[in-house]
Amino acid sequence: MREFLVEITTSVPAGVTDEQVTERRAAEAVRARELAATGHLARLWRPIGETRSIGVWRADDEAELREKVLGTLPLRPWMSLTVTPLESHPNDPGRV
Repeated sequence: MREFLVEITTSVPAGVTDEQVTERRAAEAVRARELAATGHLARLWRPIGETRSIGVWRADDEAELREKVLGTLPLRPWMSLTVTPLESHPNDPGRV
């Protein structure tokens, strides 16, 4: 699988109730655990003081990432994404 750096900003649309947000966030947590278990979600961070997330995600290609991985997130309709394909750097200390 290839790796991708994904920046996610979630904006709740007007008119959505707190209960709907809570339900989707709970479902999002469950789905994130499932994607981590299958190797699609490798790491996830939230910059201090920000509402966006930054993560390393894995898929066979960008189309699979967008459709079959990120597209399955319950909060996806409220997300804007920036996807950057990654490759190993020759000086990466974690490189095998």
